Amino acid sequence: MQINPPIFSKNDSVKFFRTLNKRVNDYFKENNIKKTGNWKLHLKAVIMFSLLLTPYFVILALDMPLWIQLLLSVIMGIGMAGIGMNVMHDGNHGSYSDKSWLNKFMGGSLYLLAGNVNNWQVQHNVLHHTYTNIHGHDEDLDAGRIIRFTQDAKWMKVHKFQHYYSIFLYGLLTFNWAITTDIKQMRRYIKRGLSYGKFQSPVKQWTVLVITKIIYIMVWIVTPILLGITWWKVLVGFFVMHYVAGLILSVVFQLAHVVEETANPLPDENGEMENTWAIHQLYTTANFAPKNRIINWFTGGLNHQIEHHIFPNISHIHYGNIAKIVKETAKEHNLPYHEFKTMRGAVIAHFRHLKELGMKPALN
Repeated sequence: MQINPPIFSKNDSVKFFRTLNKRVNDYFKENNIKKTGNWKLHLKAVIMFSLLLTPYFVILALDMPLWIQLLLSVIMGIGMAGIGMNVMHDGNHGSYSDKSWLNKFMGGSLYLLAGNVNNWQVQHNVLHHTYTNIHGHDEDLDAGRIIRFTQDAKWMKVHKFQHYYSIFLYGLLTFNWAITTDIKQMRRYIKRGLSYGKFQSPVKQWTVLVITKIIYIMVWIVTPILLGITWWKVLVGFFVMHYVAGLILSVVFQLAHVVEETANPLPDENGEMENTWAIHQLYTTANFAPKNRIINWFTGGLNHQIEHHIFPNISHIHYGNIAKIVKETAKEHNLPYHEFKTMRGAVIAHFRHLKELGMKPALN
């Protein structure tokens, strides 16, 4: 990974972001509404937590056939993904509420997904949102050597088949958080001195990581076993829950940035990017299924990634309303606004792009 981060251009002759920011601010002022969440988001949070926790307590309380337990584990996985996209995501962006303690509390729901708040904020808020789709800086493009997400990543023969096998690996996302990812990330971020906000002492960071992992294992694995559920059934249900959540989260994330239309620009020899940060987001991000109410509701507005990347501190419940403003402003300034009308179209574009990236690069 490169040590020095790229520097975004300040040359925005059309003043795109200044115009857009004013229009969006005017929208909230004229309608007298806050940029944070409201009762709709609070109700959604209750539903998502219920999808995760209700099946869990039912499994603990009742003796049931394995197939019913697995079905409930699938529902728990859906709830887990729903919490991640709707509650945790807004909380850690400070957009769930105008109360900082509530944002912190809801952001902490990441621990229910086996993640670590500090690591996630560095990877997502700092690296991904700042250096979107820039190889070597945006860690969301780093899937190890097994999947090649950019032309700048090293090619291996196995990549010729990545458009077939990648979908099976996507489900391991949150499971990996529980096992190895957080440990590797924390070691790397502490070494580089990366943080979101005030840098916490390494001792505190490691202490929180260890304690939360122990509590996680106690809640999801040890407790069911102690209450009489056969150990292998517990492990199978645990894996199914995480696999469903990981699959949903991974697919939603990839559709926004790893498709044919989005770019992977690199800094020049001086470490400078061609565009300003806001315009960079337009080139590297895509929306999908903007008119689909079910997708809008369940994904927490992550199908409106353009709006989210330009205004990460605005709650996702407002993205559908400000999308028209963003789209029209981009068009006025002759800037791209990548959008797939359906989720199906975005999925096809993603795996077609993976197939292209899996081809052996031509020799220079």
